[in-house]
Amino acid sequence: MLRGKGKARWAVILSLVLVFALLAGCGGGSSSSDVIKLGFLGAKTGDVANYGIPGEKGMKMAIEELNANGGVLGKEVVGIYEDNKGDSSEIANISQKYITRDKVVALVGDPCTGLTKIAADIAQKNGVVLFSAGATGDGVVEIGDFVFRNTLLDIFATPVVVDWMMNDRGWKNVAVITSLNNGYSTALTPVFKKALLDKGANIVMEDSINDKETDFSAQITKLKGTGADVIVFTGYYTEAALIMKEAKKQSLDISLVGGDGLYGQDLAKLGGEAVAGKVIFYCGFSTDQPSPETAKFLKNYRQKYNEDPDMFAAQYYDAVMILAQAMEKAKSSDPKVFKDELAKLKDYPGVSGNTTFREDREPIKSPVFLLTVKDGKFALVDKIPVNVE
Repeated sequence: MLRGKGKARWAVILSLVLVFALLAGCGGGSSSSDVIKLGFLGAKTGDVANYGIPGEKGMKMAIEELNANGGVLGKEVVGIYEDNKGDSSEIANISQKYITRDKVVALVGDPCTGLTKIAADIAQKNGVVLFSAGATGDGVVEIGDFVFRNTLLDIFATPVVVDWMMNDRGWKNVAVITSLNNGYSTALTPVFKKALLDKGANIVMEDSINDKETDFSAQITKLKGTGADVIVFTGYYTEAALIMKEAKKQSLDISLVGGDGLYGQDLAKLGGEAVAGKVIFYCGFSTDQPSPETAKFLKNYRQKYNEDPDMFAAQYYDAVMILAQAMEKAKSSDPKVFKDELAKLKDYPGVSGNTTFREDREPIKSPVFLLTVKDGKFALVDKIPVNVE
């Protein structure tokens, strides 16, 4: 049994142990550590890997540049990169692990709206920032004040794209095809339909497919009798390529328009001549006509990876840089502190365009870039300003 001074000494030691245990057990990221950790959210394998693979490259490049210039708040920035495979249970598990075990201060990604919502809910409940580098659908930032994104939103893009379709190309009779098991597609279809009807277009056919289907002969056969000038397809690049290959097989000369879900290198690889000049999609980034910031990014990215960046590489890069700026301005890497500085973002000259957050934390981005496939690569068709006031 301890007596007198010995007992008092052990009481002090026990108290110190408890204090340090409590500090070590705090939630997601803290400015007290020697490093600042960011968790990557994206697929590196699976059906949407064309978004996550370049996104990881953009994020890694941003972190390397930050560390080469002294890091953030004098601390090294560390990225943690796991593969969520485009799967809802995977992204939930990874998000929870990043926050509770790795102690990240922010999650960067995912480009897919449905997956982003799962991760955002976890981040919000744990007081950690989520910054999506691609989710465009509704109901994302509404999850809470720790949730942000820096992508061109469908509600702003589709009206100007429909204007372009009707006035520049003369496409007024439209066939709309939706992928029913794809949350991005089912969310984008009503946005496109509203814009089409508001602008006076004729929806001459509505049809549906499912992701992972490969035979679209029935849809194209049905389409041939409708008098459609163009297809609006709201799904992803794989199915778009196969739809257009079937159209070519049936000698149907028609173009396909969609959102940035078509922005994947496999569009060109799978579609070949069937998509060249025929598939047109909108997004918030192009390697053509670059700004000074984009030109510098293009040069560095090409030197590092020996390939051109895409929208996802650019948006992940910008997301990391915007997070770093917010931490520096807030003088803290505590997400509960720097989220308020993040919400004040105005006219940030990113490589993926100029970004301002509205009061609801939704991003304002302009212009809309329309891209197609040319010689196996993405090429600019047109650049359209967006009025979001």
